[in-house]
Amino acid sequence: MADINCDSEMTNFHRDRVTLSTKEQGEMRDRRNSGRTRLENGLTQVDKPQPKEVRSQGSYQMRTMVQDADNDYDIDDGAYFAAADLKDDADNALTPLAARQRVCDALKWDGRFRQEATVKPNCVRQTYAAGYHIDVPVYRIVTTKDEDDQDVEHFELASGDDWVRSDARAVTRWYNKLVGELNAGEADGSQMRRVTKLTKKFARRRGWKDDTTSGICITKLVVDEFKPRPDRDDQALRETWKAIDARLQVSTEIDHPVLASKLAKKGNAEVGFFRDCLHEAIADLQALDAKDCTRKQARQTWDTVFDTTFFSSQPDNDEAKKAEGSVLEVTSIETARRNDGGGRFG
Repeated sequence: MADINCDSEMTNFHRDRVTLSTKEQGEMRDRRNSGRTRLENGLTQVDKPQPKEVRSQGSYQMRTMVQDADNDYDIDDGAYFAAADLKDDADNALTPLAARQRVCDALKWDGRFRQEATVKPNCVRQTYAAGYHIDVPVYRIVTTKDEDDQDVEHFELASGDDWVRSDARAVTRWYNKLVGELNAGEADGSQMRRVTKLTKKFARRRGWKDDTTSGICITKLVVDEFKPRPDRDDQALRETWKAIDARLQVSTEIDHPVLASKLAKKGNAEVGFFRDCLHEAIADLQALDAKDCTRKQARQTWDTVFDTTFFSSQPDNDEAKKAEGSVLEVTSIETARRNDGGGRFG
């Protein structure tokens, strides 16, 4: 069986075509901060209470966002209000829809945006002309008593016509905790983050984005089935995909990482679409097992899987070693540094 080591090609692909550049990250951070200022100013204009806190969550906070050719990026920035502050002028509790509408009105109070904020079933969305959008889920903070008569807070999302118990920050903590635990042990936690991003990049190939499953479903699958391979991201990715495929052939059901609920149920169409695409990719990757497989063929196979020409365009080993000194300084298995003024990234 051939074992063509494509770790360097995969590392370069992750660096150049998957991970967001420092510039892109900075632009999204600036828009997030601008959105927070708009929300604060809009609520102040109508003399309504401010959220107790606004927190980034999801892939932005987990550092698993991936490049998108159409700039189709979203930042989740949850607004958490005290339940007592979500009331109308008659002191009646706001419905979930009314709570989202209040936040929406605050974001578009001055009418400066060509694309005004809109109310969605689970958030308020502000879209930017460049393709970015910021989603602001609206939460209320509910205080109850535990069995020891101590105050306990939980969070409820304004979802459709209901307040649904939820806290996306807990999902972020769940993921980042696992990465930290792996980094502290023998396995490379940053490899799991890279495999997560590479899998999301695969799932969001042009033409698939509207049909495939969500980023959180992919993240949960990678976490559940992650197969670390020291110094070999190409092997870790392939073995993790095999494990995910074997699981999804049995059921598309995916548990929520922190709640007693499901991210996806049996028969979920989007997970099924992802499963079928992944199964085809694994079949393509069997070409790597041929005894006479060459590096050129291995690169072409990865090109097919990711619908790119990136792998085949990489320099051969001797040229790569010469170029690596000027383009990329490898500091550890966890991080690499660009030569374009950017900082370190996972």
